[in-house]
Amino acid sequence: MTTLPSPLDDSEIAVRLKALPGWRRDGDEITRTFAHSYHECVHLAVYVAAKAREVSHHPDMLITWQRIEFRITTHDAGRRLTELDFDLARHIDQIAKAAGATPADE
Repeated sequence: MTTLPSPLDDSEIAVRLKALPGWRRDGDEITRTFAHSYHECVHLAVYVAAKAREVSHHPDMLITWQRIEFRITTHDAGRRLTELDFDLARHIDQIAKAAGATPADE
């Protein structure tokens, strides 16, 4: 039986966000947008999807012209923020950097 992750409180979320520059809280999600060519954003989404499958935690992704936005929350915890979200955000940052994506709106 899998143990569900515990939701984080506001102070725990604030501490974790300080360690992840560029990520922002939007209600019970954390978000970040990167800029790249459209096709490279699609490639980035594929790499993030592969990592998400590996860690069994999936972000919402929105690809628009030369931008990709990631939105993360833990659905199994009632759409609340957990440690899983911040772990995935770190993976996304690493993948985006390796892909040459630049932070948007920073």
